[in-house]
Amino acid sequence: MDFRVEKDSLGNVQVPAGAYWGSQAERSRNLFQISGITEHPRMIDAYILLKKACTIANVELGLLDREIGGAIVQAADEILGGKFRDQFPVDVFHMGAGTSFNMNCNEVLANRAEQILGGNLGEYKRVNPNDHPNYGQSTNDTFPSAMRIMSRLLLADLFPAVDELAEAFDEKGREFDGILKSARTHLQDAVPIRLGQEFAAYGAAVKKSRRWLEYAANELEELGIGGSAAGTGLNTHPKYRFRVIELLREYTGIPFRPAEDLREAMQSNLAMSALSSGLRVLCLELTRVSNDLRLLCSGPLTGLAEIVLPAVQPGSSIMPGKVNPSMAENLSLVLFQVLGQCQSIDYGVQAGQLELNVMMPGMAFSSQFGIQILTNTLRTFTANCVRGIKADAERCAHYAETSPSLATALNVFIGYKEAAQVVKTALAEKKTIPQVVREKALLDEDTLKKALDPALLTEPGIPGQ
Repeated sequence: MDFRVEKDSLGNVQVPAGAYWGSQAERSRNLFQISGITEHPRMIDAYILLKKACTIANVELGLLDREIGGAIVQAADEILGGKFRDQFPVDVFHMGAGTSFNMNCNEVLANRAEQILGGNLGEYKRVNPNDHPNYGQSTNDTFPSAMRIMSRLLLADLFPAVDELAEAFDEKGREFDGILKSARTHLQDAVPIRLGQEFAAYGAAVKKSRRWLEYAANELEELGIGGSAAGTGLNTHPKYRFRVIELLREYTGIPFRPAEDLREAMQSNLAMSALSSGLRVLCLELTRVSNDLRLLCSGPLTGLAEIVLPAVQPGSSIMPGKVNPSMAENLSLVLFQVLGQCQSIDYGVQAGQLELNVMMPGMAFSSQFGIQILTNTLRTFTANCVRGIKADAERCAHYAETSPSLATALNVFIGYKEAAQVVKTALAEKKTIPQVVREKALLDEDTLKKALDPALLTEPGIPGQ
């Protein structure tokens, strides 16, 4: 491979001749061969978008040469358009605070701008990575800002996936509304419930969980850009940070706003812990729902078998004809992975020290990876599982009619103690509740029919009235 030699404060560095990155990214590429995973496209988008806004603001304020600024903006637009995406080789687990990736972005922008202005890669005669694309900036305010922009952009993809899942559960709630079944508490028979009520409750839980993500989105929209190295705004124009955020709002349509306190914005990563909390709440609720679906479809002959999940692939390499709840299993598997990423974010957030948190590269990776796999999973789970769920109405009705918990409705007529004896007799003699009531002549037929009407037992009211 051909190389060019670049010189930085530590000495000479051999950089691949055709690379748009420079010495600092090359040092990082060789030092941090950790995961083989480079930054997510949305993190590149966020960082380059931020650099573009910073450059325009500095040009407008007379702090950056207009021709140089124009070349940097052109380079940024080319990257945002999909070019040079292979020029960001820094591992996601690189040096603290994200300096390697910040410099990777600065170097690619500077080298491409140098080319646009008639120069060659690595010359930096007109455009210098530190002096121009990084003017008035530091890793310490650009990386956390880009991380929040990236996370907020990814949430914009997640919200529709959450909404689609909630609506799919609502649709099943309406479809199954007339199907009676036995509820279960402690995994034991309980009073009647409608299958549609269970599914409507799943939709409500998803929608309620969304509120936590909405709160996180609001926190992510506050940016500390303009704080430079320590949150004091050294080397920045007083109007600079406000103009940068105006441009970001224009570019994204997201209501980003300047941080109220730049020191707090640099010291604290509360927005990332809010994101972690929002993701965790959704994942815990969906884990519970996934477990329910797997129980409800257990069988087909030795389980509950009240619903049938779509068959998406054979379930066994040895048992012919076996079909597993693969989509629900996949959902849980991904949810556990996202919960792990939330834990990683939390550990990173509490590790801040004084004016900076150097664990941000880990937070950024956990955010993008967690949101991405959750978004993709919810989409495929909704399309390939929830929308295709079928109910076994006959099985559900059998459970509702034979469950000893029907006796709960007898309390107001014969009292709890006598109703308990009816249950014991029914179980011991393998009879239904109505059979025992008739044999013991505890209620006349009309009263019994009213008291044990399963449809009337699934809404608020007094049995028989």
